[in-house]
Amino acid sequence: MNQTIRDLPLNALRAFAVVCDQGGIRAAARELGVAHSALSRHLAELEKWLGVPLAQSRGGRRGLVLSPQGEALGRTALAALGELGRAAASLREARSASSVIISTTPSFAARWLLPRLPALEQAQPRLEISVVVDQKPIDLDESEADLAIRMGKGPWRDLTCRPLMDERLYPVMSPSLWRRVGRPERPAQLARLRLLHDRDPNASWELWRKAHGPAALDVRAGPRFASSDLVLRAAAQGQGVALARHRLAADDVAAGVLVRPMGELSVVIDPAYWLVLPSNRGLRPAAQAVVDWLEREAA
Repeated sequence: MNQTIRDLPLNALRAFAVVCDQGGIRAAARELGVAHSALSRHLAELEKWLGVPLAQSRGGRRGLVLSPQGEALGRTALAALGELGRAAASLREARSASSVIISTTPSFAARWLLPRLPALEQAQPRLEISVVVDQKPIDLDESEADLAIRMGKGPWRDLTCRPLMDERLYPVMSPSLWRRVGRPERPAQLARLRLLHDRDPNASWELWRKAHGPAALDVRAGPRFASSDLVLRAAAQGQGVALARHRLAADDVAAGVLVRPMGELSVVIDPAYWLVLPSNRGLRPAAQAVVDWLEREAA
């Protein structure tokens, strides 16, 4: 082992990589669960060891501004640590042939997948299912996940995608709000209600307006929420009427937490959910069992 490798400040390099990934010290501190001052010390230690500045300035709205040397080191550190992480994950995964990691979006995980997992694990108790959440399309050849489920207009370029299931959109609101505003039941009555918006463009009120109206519906007004789960929670609290994904809202509707004021009217999206599978490697038997189960549940 050469002198440089022996002396590498590995903790400082890891901290700097997270700073680069998160775009600033404060965000990196939240990600790592450490104090802002601790990360600042790591950065100062790394700059002292290297003898070059890694950042031209810190703070302000622009956050961390890296020097050219900092950008080069950040790219290399992120790539190297990412490779180490994948190698470590592969070794950990190899300890159990029954473990399966599913990557999906937060709302789908909370509203559809997690409520169904106990039945799967009861039917196949040897399976060890882990769930990680991410919004972006995913390259499974570069990830620790065995398979992914994504919402949206797939298939995505350079990814191996298979349609999983369709979706229906319809308005929902809390029973108390529905009664308070006069028990609306026709699309025209939506024009006088407060709309709640999901930032998901595939579940926008514009889709409803085009299909069912009214033409005067102001789809620009009303608060916006970062996830389908949040917008459904806001609707259940009586904050307004949301355009719900049936797959995510069905349990709340069945339980009476939410009502469908427009009855059976809906907007169909087909397909709306996709399985993302590895492109350059086959599925292990445990992962294939999960895929088979997902397709049965979706059907």
